[in-house]
Amino acid sequence: MPRFRSNAYAPLRELLLPPPKPIELSLLLSTEKEAWMDEVIQQMEKKPLIVDGHPVQVNVEKMGSREMYLSVLDGKYQPDIISPASSLQINLLEDLSRRKYGDPLVIQSDQQYCKQVLLTPLVLVFWADRAQVLWGADPNVNIWVKINEALTDPEGWSTFGKPEWGYVKFGHTDPTRSNSGFMTIVLMAYEYMGKTSGMTVDNILKDAQFQEWLKNFEGSISEFGSSTGTYMKDIIAYGPSKYDMVAVYEATAIEHLENAQGRYGELIVYYPPATIMSDHPFCVINAEWVTPEKRKAAQAFIDRLTSPELQEIAMMKYGFRPVNSDISIDQPGSPFIIYANNGLHIDIPPEIELPAGDVLDTLLQFWIRNIQR
Repeated sequence: MPRFRSNAYAPLRELLLPPPKPIELSLLLSTEKEAWMDEVIQQMEKKPLIVDGHPVQVNVEKMGSREMYLSVLDGKYQPDIISPASSLQINLLEDLSRRKYGDPLVIQSDQQYCKQVLLTPLVLVFWADRAQVLWGADPNVNIWVKINEALTDPEGWSTFGKPEWGYVKFGHTDPTRSNSGFMTIVLMAYEYMGKTSGMTVDNILKDAQFQEWLKNFEGSISEFGSSTGTYMKDIIAYGPSKYDMVAVYEATAIEHLENAQGRYGELIVYYPPATIMSDHPFCVINAEWVTPEKRKAAQAFIDRLTSPELQEIAMMKYGFRPVNSDISIDQPGSPFIIYANNGLHIDIPPEIELPAGDVLDTLLQFWIRNIQR
């Protein structure tokens, strides 16, 4: 008599067998991309990431980029992955941890375990009438020098025939608390030095004219906030009574441009002649607590983040430039098309070379000693 294999007991077998244990990853994440990451985590709950038969569970803690790398450096946190806003912080952590421990906690050049995931350059957002009076249709190449001259002019807008506007008002975040502020002073320094690569410690410490220029520039700014988004909200809410111009991420500008319609005029986005990219690297920590199993899962998670589906969400909903070349930023409905009249560009200026970790630390320490208040 033929014997039949029955599946009647399969559900019972599944109930008796424990589900595969998840591989848990801890992620320290910069706040600029938290809304996108929330969507990523929700998607992973619906469509789990499986590595060697085990689902990957990512536990996210959000914090500022500087606090992130200092906390990891000091051992306060032992995450499996970190994702600050920029490779500036990865450069710093790599250099500082090598000095402290001999071996670096992150290795930026290791493209297998340290990858850019989202891109957004630093931009300058102006009220259109201010920009027109300041430099006409085109600021040309010396945008930071021209802003500095306007900010430090004791007669303010009177020099440009607009005494009723008072002093020229520019805002950027605190470089010790916010990545966009750090990016801003790096671009300022490069323009003053007349180059886009090769910044050295001596360029900062041995050039008294540069030091005086930067102190005067920053001394004209009334306060340095901690959140890039706040600056866009404030320039829209209070108009030019508070800021004539601010330095923010392109994605932040995109997020808020619609809210500016019909308030104090038109907001225009300008790209510095040499730009710097907030590239949101995701880097696996090079430490003993990150087991081979976790490293493999972390790599798979980072690969998931660069999938076309998640990259398109980041671009269409949140204004980030995708790292996945399969996603076009000039497709219908793209914010780069919608806000082209506000100055958004498909193509952007060339990027500066990121200075080495010791150079970045020197510039930041100079700012802390001479400007922070």
